[in-house]
Amino acid sequence: MAREICLRLLAAAPRTRAQLADALRRKGVPEEAAERVLGRFSEVGLIDDEAFARAWVQSRHAGRGLARRALASELRRRGVADETVSEAVESLDPEREERTARELVARRLPGTRTLPPDKRMRRLVGMLARKGYPPGLCYRVVKEALEAEGDELDAHEPPDFDD
Repeated sequence: MAREICLRLLAAAPRTRAQLADALRRKGVPEEAAERVLGRFSEVGLIDDEAFARAWVQSRHAGRGLARRALASELRRRGVADETVSEAVESLDPEREERTARELVARRLPGTRTLPPDKRMRRLVGMLARKGYPPGLCYRVVKEALEAEGDELDAHEPPDFDD
């Protein structure tokens, strides 16, 4: 029974060992039987949290533009070990992460053109922050994009991100 449950779940989408263990627990599979099946699946390569984490990072960064912090949080919620999470998010090139942040801002910039510069700043920085980008990078990328469009930002007043 445990074997069939795992195979059915893995056929639908890649899963972490923790996700499969949770599913088996919910189905009432005895822990000893679950561990035996999960161990065997790991041995033959059907469960590989390291490969899952690496693929997840690449896919979610490319598809949704998520940064390291958000990716790490998602992986931890899926039961991936901290060491594996760290290795996976470190594989994301910082230059690529910044490039992605710039692309996200460039896509959203046209929709904010009717707004005052300070509101544009807050909205764009907020969008990047929700995707897990560090505050300094968010502010710098958005500031450069707005300045490139000719928006004058008050350099003496710190940004107010409460919008």
